[in-house]
Amino acid sequence: MSDDSSYAATPFDHSKADVILRSSDNIDFRVFKLFLSLASPFFETLFDIPQPAQESDHQEIKDGLVVVPISEDSKTLDALLRFCYPCTLADDPKLEVLKDAMDVLEAARKYSLDAIEIKARQAISNPKILEAEPLRCFAIAHRGRLRAESLLAARYTLMQPLIPSWFQEIELITAADLLSLLTYHRRCGDAVYALGLDLSWITSHYGSSATCSWLSGNHHDHGRNRNCGCPRPVVSTYMLFDMNSPQWWVDFMDKTFEALRDKPCKATVQASSEKIVKSVKAAGCPSCAPKIADGMRDLLDLFARKIEETVSQIELKLEF
Repeated sequence: MSDDSSYAATPFDHSKADVILRSSDNIDFRVFKLFLSLASPFFETLFDIPQPAQESDHQEIKDGLVVVPISEDSKTLDALLRFCYPCTLADDPKLEVLKDAMDVLEAARKYSLDAIEIKARQAISNPKILEAEPLRCFAIAHRGRLRAESLLAARYTLMQPLIPSWFQEIELITAADLLSLLTYHRRCGDAVYALGLDLSWITSHYGSSATCSWLSGNHHDHGRNRNCGCPRPVVSTYMLFDMNSPQWWVDFMDKTFEALRDKPCKATVQASSEKIVKSVKAAGCPSCAPKIADGMRDLLDLFARKIEETVSQIELKLEF
């Protein structure tokens, strides 16, 4: 047989290895049957089958070792084998690229490598990857019928706009799957938006206007409540404690809830609060400006908890 393959790098080039695994891109991995058999019942069964001592049309022999063709490419095979080998010989690979995690996940399932499947699932659930590419994570987890990972990725998609841009793994899911995800996103946005219609969750948190004078725009002067100098809206909206709040509060709430309808998550409120803090400080109100940074920080925590509570009640329908 013609041989245009080359050997893999250390540790998969050991002279005392007892079998060769050849990747789809013709890289030969000299490996030890024992390590693979201990990691996978698939390989244990494969290596229990008597192997021919001589080369034939159906079996290649290279350097005295049986060559076993593997459908995975060398990058995926390298990662799988490193997981199978003892840590003294090979460190576990870091699955920091989503495509690599997907390939390893599929191969781990194919070869009954349960421990490696868990590692791949953990990579897909990595918060760093989820924050950057939640839609891709969802598609991969959904294709793998990983319920917990699919639900987690769906929650992270709320940090993205309702209408997504094209993403690489979109073909892994059906139109019905995508519609279900978008419906979930819209329902979450509507539910969070509705929080602006009843502000009792804010008033119950603070108890009285005295504990949040920065927010109501009031201050106490010789035992009397007085409005600060910030402009007030003609029509009162988002009223707290039956007081007409400053215009900056109305603007903040209007913009925040409009944005939350598209991205119902803490990051949306945080971005909006940072803008209003800068705006109020720039306006220089002696009552609001000194207190707004600390006040908005507390409000952000309250907002985040309320969004989490609301979104957690919305169900994403999965068919598995």
